[in-house]
Amino acid sequence: MDRRHLVEAFTLASLGLLAHACSAAPAPQASWSFDGPDGALNASTVQDAAFVAAADDQSPVGPERLRVLLDGEDVTAQADIDDRDLVYAPTELEDGQRTVTLVLAAEDDAEEEVEPDILHEWQVTVDTVPPDVEVTSPDGAVIEGEPMTVAGTTEPGATVTLAGAEVAVDQDGAFELELAAVPEEPTLVATDAAGNVTEQELALVTVPSRVETDELRTVHVSFCGWAAPSLREPVLDLVERGVINAVQLDLKDETGKVGFDVQHEMAGRVGADTPDCDVDLEAAVEQLHELGVPVVGRIVAFADPVLARWAWDNGERDWVIQTADNQMFTGKYAGFSNFADEEVIDYTIAVAEEAAQAGVDHILWDYIRKPDGPLEQFHFAGLETTPEEQLVEFTRRADERLAPYGVLHGASLYGVSADRPTEVSQDVEQMADHLDYVAPMIYPSHWGPGEYDVADPLHQPYDISTATLEIWLEATEGKRARVIPWLEDSNYPVSLGYADRADYVREQIRATYDVGIREWLLWDSAVSYTEAAMLDPDD
Repeated sequence: MDRRHLVEAFTLASLGLLAHACSAAPAPQASWSFDGPDGALNASTVQDAAFVAAADDQSPVGPERLRVLLDGEDVTAQADIDDRDLVYAPTELEDGQRTVTLVLAAEDDAEEEVEPDILHEWQVTVDTVPPDVEVTSPDGAVIEGEPMTVAGTTEPGATVTLAGAEVAVDQDGAFELELAAVPEEPTLVATDAAGNVTEQELALVTVPSRVETDELRTVHVSFCGWAAPSLREPVLDLVERGVINAVQLDLKDETGKVGFDVQHEMAGRVGADTPDCDVDLEAAVEQLHELGVPVVGRIVAFADPVLARWAWDNGERDWVIQTADNQMFTGKYAGFSNFADEEVIDYTIAVAEEAAQAGVDHILWDYIRKPDGPLEQFHFAGLETTPEEQLVEFTRRADERLAPYGVLHGASLYGVSADRPTEVSQDVEQMADHLDYVAPMIYPSHWGPGEYDVADPLHQPYDISTATLEIWLEATEGKRARVIPWLEDSNYPVSLGYADRADYVREQIRATYDVGIREWLLWDSAVSYTEAAMLDPDD
């Protein structure tokens, strides 16, 4: 409605605001001063907004003749009026464009309608909604002492500040702040054009360094293997000459021991912090990162005799996988922790978090499964679903908790799990939604005759590797996780009758490349590898 129509509406008799007056006798005019907001009102300032008109001491007309319109509606009853002042302080104003108009009404004894005088008008924009903020970068850990970029989106026209740096938001709402280092107080503040403020504490995670690689070709190294120069140095030599491009280093192994300086209280309570050999993890990460290769930290999750035995002896029996008659299950493993118990889950993932904080680039889970054997022979305290679903849930929770560190995580899985998910409760297709890669253990020596139509898997390493990997590729098609197989490089096949260890390893690698996978992990518990077998994928 334009100003003319606004005034005409105001003159309607139904408002009772105008009377008749002789056209020859206009209303006397006062000398007025005005005060009030102009421009934008936000969630804070709208509470104190007041529109004021004051008549001077000599004025023959007082504020009782004034009428207040809010967007054309008479709100004079909400104003405070005394002898000389009118104050309109609305308790609330709806968001949007608002017009407050002061008019001087005709005298009560006027006999004829006259057009009221518009004394003053305020145009304000009310915006009480704080800006939404979405931070898109960094989306993982940041490197200590190095420059970092904080980017995201918020309301167009806003400004964003962090650690003393300020940037204007572009017309699409995007912003980007360049900082020289990780701020000590990472509170991001977004202020919109109206002055509404949103503060967001950034959950920044720092690591000492980080190395990435697109294709992973690596070998397994145990605690004691890294501690022994005679085993460590040959592995470093493979790194320096580019034969491998990563090192898989054990962090928690099949004994249940943690091989680095773990701080989680459960490790100390159950005695997991006393391995026969330990690793200075920060030093190992620094050394390998200086060589330009990532560290893959292997964590054995639930094959854990240290935790299981302590729990059984100290009244925490729900932490342990039990037999059907509620005895501690041992079998050939000496004890399995219960993947349905919250404290066990928290401890297992917490070990991975500590490793990620130390700069480990990948977490590679192992033994995220039930023990071998029929399901009916086990009891899992607290399990409310199937073991397969519970272990998928573990991968989801691990993925969620590791996400702030920017690490990749994979899982070492039984070779049969791609098409037999209930064998050890590993549902590959579902796990692959929460992992960056799956690492099937497809060792030819472990397959029986005729498996996947291969007559003699031990002596046909190429054929069995090819057949197995094709099934894994099919199971993970369209999934987040890619396939990086564990291949066998040990003396065990030779002890079974395979004549040439190097040929045995080479045939597995050749099969891997031929199905389109350019990545592998080599396993030898003795940490002694066959360099002559390590084919380059580009050769």
